[in-house]
Amino acid sequence: MAALNIRNLDETVKRRLQLRAARHGRSVEAEARAILSEAVREPADSAGLFTTLLDRFAALGGVDLDLPGRDEVARAADFSQ
Repeated sequence: MAALNIRNLDETVKRRLQLRAARHGRSVEAEARAILSEAVREPADSAGLFTTLLDRFAALGGVDLDLPGRDEVARAADFSQ
């Protein structure tokens, strides 16, 4: 496993990293590993916008629509004009 040293890290950044690590119940080193791993992770295959929106708003419920029946046979568009 590789080692990484970070020099000249701002004290504010260091303190925020310590606080974040404490919130997640990890050491500062483990938190830094998690942040770096997330930052370089390849994006997962997207399910698509429609599926993402359905998943995101599923808890809000949906709308039931009364759709008319399709009694007529579909016609091709007429572009002759």
